[in-house]
Amino acid sequence: MADNITLSSAVRSNLTALQATSKMMSSVQEKLSTGKKVNSALDNPNSFFTAKGLENRANDLSTLLDDMGQSVQTLKAADKGISAISDLVDAAKAKANQASQTSSQAERNQYAKEYNELMTQIEDLAKDSGYKGKNLLGGTGNDLSVTFNEDGSSSLAISAVDFTDTTSSTGLNLSDLTEATSGTSTISLQNTAAAALTSGDLLTDDTEFTAGDTITFTDANGSELGSLEITATTTVADLESAIGDIDGASTGLAAGTLTTTSEFNLTISSDNVAFNGGADLTTNGTDSTFATDSNIEATLSDLKKAQDTLRSQASTFGTNLSIVQNRQDFTNSMINTLEEGAGKLTLADTNEEGANLLALQTQQSLASTSLSLAAQADQNVLRLF
Repeated sequence: MADNITLSSAVRSNLTALQATSKMMSSVQEKLSTGKKVNSALDNPNSFFTAKGLENRANDLSTLLDDMGQSVQTLKAADKGISAISDLVDAAKAKANQASQTSSQAERNQYAKEYNELMTQIEDLAKDSGYKGKNLLGGTGNDLSVTFNEDGSSSLAISAVDFTDTTSSTGLNLSDLTEATSGTSTISLQNTAAAALTSGDLLTDDTEFTAGDTITFTDANGSELGSLEITATTTVADLESAIGDIDGASTGLAAGTLTTTSEFNLTISSDNVAFNGGADLTTNGTDSTFATDSNIEATLSDLKKAQDTLRSQASTFGTNLSIVQNRQDFTNSMINTLEEGAGKLTLADTNEEGANLLALQTQQSLASTSLSLAAQADQNVLRLF
């Protein structure tokens, strides 16, 4: 018995054609199903590896594109922080201006307290201006580096600033204001017999006071807050009342000692050299920074410089943001170009492949018919029996 099946030349020829057609149909169907004419290095080594290189670069740039997007958000967070800080600096300027428009030291001290609270809020706001662990307003350790290409040769270094401490000389350089503390002074009131005076006694019973004297009350700014002209009928109570009428000051009389308490340094002076040994009497408290007009002007000058610093830094971050966004758009376009180039090498023309499949189906049908006819010719020998 023979080991091999013998086919006639006609049958073998038609079978070979049918197998070739089937193989080509499989190839066309793969192209249609994947959408690519080059699916492996076997299809076209040059196109396959060239396209692979383009796709790999596009993937690398896509990763960098994500990093650029996060850098844009970090810059936007810093810009929002600077904008909000600028508003608080404007509010601090308003407090300084309000302080300059009043002569009340108590009000000026209140404005100083509110100013310091604004400084605290500026620091807190700067600390809260970070994005994903990076805060461009947070100082050391927050510098940002943005890479634009796959080998890292193109990048942008963005330096952080420190606005978390308003007193920093490299930041806003705004000093906290001194807030006033209360102080006291005492006046000993006795008559010629060394007996303590009471509220109803005449002030002139004390030899330090005579009719015609003028007692003047001034603050650290040199502003006169009030005065008392002593007459023959002026009593100790009148002196208490004159001091008590001053905003932020009060008095207390005990055993011939008049104690004056004020929320600022209150100076009591007299044109009578016998008063307090010819020296002015001042409560020993602490004045606020806003106590004097010159200090208010200096604070306003510092605030203007801080505002200039903020605007300059906002401009710098704005330039950095523009650069990153432009590179982001460029990278996006480059990725599309790379992917398009890879597609031109590997993507199939589905219309053409569809037409090919239809032709092959027809060819397969004809080959099947031809094979059937060849087989029938071989069977003619059976008619001899």
